[in-house]
Amino acid sequence: MKKVAIIQARMGSSRLPGKVLKKLGNRPVLQWVVDRSRLIPGIDTVAVATSESTSDDAIQAWCEDYGVACHRGSEDDVLARFETAAKAEGADIVMRVTADCPFIDPQISGAVLSRLIRADADYVANNLPAVWPDGLDCEVFKASALYAAARDAVRKLEREHVTPFIKHNRDRFKVLSIGSLAPGLAKERWTVDDPQDLEFLQEIVKRLPSEGEPSWMDILAVLDAAPELRKINSATIRNEGLATSVKAEPIPETRNYDRSNAYLPRAEKVVPLAAQTFSKSRIQLPQGKTPLFLTHGEAGRVWDIDGNEYVDLINGLLANLLGYNDPDVNDAIEAQLREGISYSLATKLETELAERLCNMIPSAEQVRYGKNGSDANTGLVRIARYVTGRDHIIGCGYHGWQDWYIGGTPRNGGIPKAVRELIHLAPYNDIDAMDKMFREHKDDVACVIMEPMNAVWPKEGYLEEVKELAHKHGALLIFDEIITGFRFSNGGAQELFGVTPDLSSFGKGMANGLPISAAVGRADLMKEMEEIFFSSTFGGEALSLAAAIAVVDKLEREPVVETINKRGTAMAEGARAAIAEFGLSDIMALNGHPSWMILAVNDHPTARKEAIKTRFLREIIRSGVLLAAAHDISYAHSETDVAQVVAGYREACRITAEELNSGKLEERLDVPVIEPVFKVR
Repeated sequence: MKKVAIIQARMGSSRLPGKVLKKLGNRPVLQWVVDRSRLIPGIDTVAVATSESTSDDAIQAWCEDYGVACHRGSEDDVLARFETAAKAEGADIVMRVTADCPFIDPQISGAVLSRLIRADADYVANNLPAVWPDGLDCEVFKASALYAAARDAVRKLEREHVTPFIKHNRDRFKVLSIGSLAPGLAKERWTVDDPQDLEFLQEIVKRLPSEGEPSWMDILAVLDAAPELRKINSATIRNEGLATSVKAEPIPETRNYDRSNAYLPRAEKVVPLAAQTFSKSRIQLPQGKTPLFLTHGEAGRVWDIDGNEYVDLINGLLANLLGYNDPDVNDAIEAQLREGISYSLATKLETELAERLCNMIPSAEQVRYGKNGSDANTGLVRIARYVTGRDHIIGCGYHGWQDWYIGGTPRNGGIPKAVRELIHLAPYNDIDAMDKMFREHKDDVACVIMEPMNAVWPKEGYLEEVKELAHKHGALLIFDEIITGFRFSNGGAQELFGVTPDLSSFGKGMANGLPISAAVGRADLMKEMEEIFFSSTFGGEALSLAAAIAVVDKLEREPVVETINKRGTAMAEGARAAIAEFGLSDIMALNGHPSWMILAVNDHPTARKEAIKTRFLREIIRSGVLLAAAHDISYAHSETDVAQVVAGYREACRITAEELNSGKLEERLDVPVIEPVFKVR
């Protein structure tokens, strides 16, 4: 089994031409990479793969002088170039190394190689997600996986960057990763892409030991002793070339969903609707023309089992506040995993998170945990009924799947009539309608539970009036901030609007995808948790608590809410411009807060709104944007993601407008119309 390290090298660079042969200390950058690659445990041969461009003749000449094999191929199709080099070397396993990473660490790379062999994986990397310094990235793959990618990859991005086809087709290839030994290393940049990078590395080399090849710990020691060096190249963006390729890629004519469609019958045989929520199931997407099963996510993007890539605007139903694979949350989870998950007694984590929430949320004086929004809301409603001695509830918004709420919706199958009669759903922004409900159930309303905002902004003074009305009638006010919490502001919508309820629920993005919710409120009310029965085995599950602490700390440390709002505003403005450009402003609209813009569709004289939305979703998903009902923005969504969403809107709006103008949109729709989950039956 021959193991070959292939170094990808070229002289062309827009920011630093000829960078791989520039001197770093007493040797060229490329020599650093070759020398260090030869020290990787398990590697049998080192070779260079460069292009056939005359500008790269200098690389071949250097290789000949230094005694390293050099293989040449297409300048743009780097995947084919790697295939040529791997076949020429008779490789069974290939390690991809880039020539602009002079500090590549032999021991780290050797660990990646060892994991691939021992796990019999097809691909292993140390940057899924990025946890090591930029410049220590290493990926190893079987030659068979490389040849399959060279045969089947069609996207320009996949050909240019060699491995995306392998690492994103996880239903075809076994893909694994290895983590780092210390948190925070991903913020380090030890690669050469521009003059500032080269200057930075020169300063490090001056301070390194003169004998032997330095390890990553030697380099980190230099930077810890002289942290001001990091400022030299701090403005450079990691993986900017890949982001540029993503942004430049055209919208595909078609997408393949064969694996999703083939897997569906197997899943539905054992799982109702093949998903755990209505919102993630086939009934909420254009069936047969969209993905149904995902394999992984990174930042603001996800990949399906067919290997298709999407900007994700469903975002785990708003659970991924920071985006997929946030390094701080991952570090917290991994550290806690080694300590334990569920214990026999309480842990300090419960108190430490509660203290943070009480400092951040205006209404929070005490905290109890559940696993989802339904848990927290049910606990708070039970408190309200207990302390008031009343049974009736006024709801406003969506509050979960439990009997006390869902009984008031069209999805009330299996709910006893007596329970259904106790919930009354009030229209938002209509204080008179709510007042009427109080009068109709005089002295028997325990609480108003409401989303402080959904698709519509509250009228001036409305939330204050609701609070006053509830207290006037001896009822409590509960804010359901499962979505708005940590998204509208760090302290939720109650902080944004300056109205503090008696009790509140928080969840969704609280632990960036891990299951946890919080019931919070006044201490005298929360004390009643000791009397009512709100108790669960997994309420104090430690991984979610550790993740939530990491999220809250990041909210206080970084501009999470501001960035989410900025990205959401830019996305909404671009989408609205596309809607207007194709004359759909009377048909489609985006409403709500920038972090959670909800897509509204109206009827057209020739088509129902449900059919119009189905057609629109079919096209925007084909464009590489996973959208169902709203723009669920995360901290990790980038400017590139925003640009792709806007481009997707333009394409989907163009086709939708053409279909409406034909008068045959519904007639020509090749998928079932998506019907509302809460449609009256």
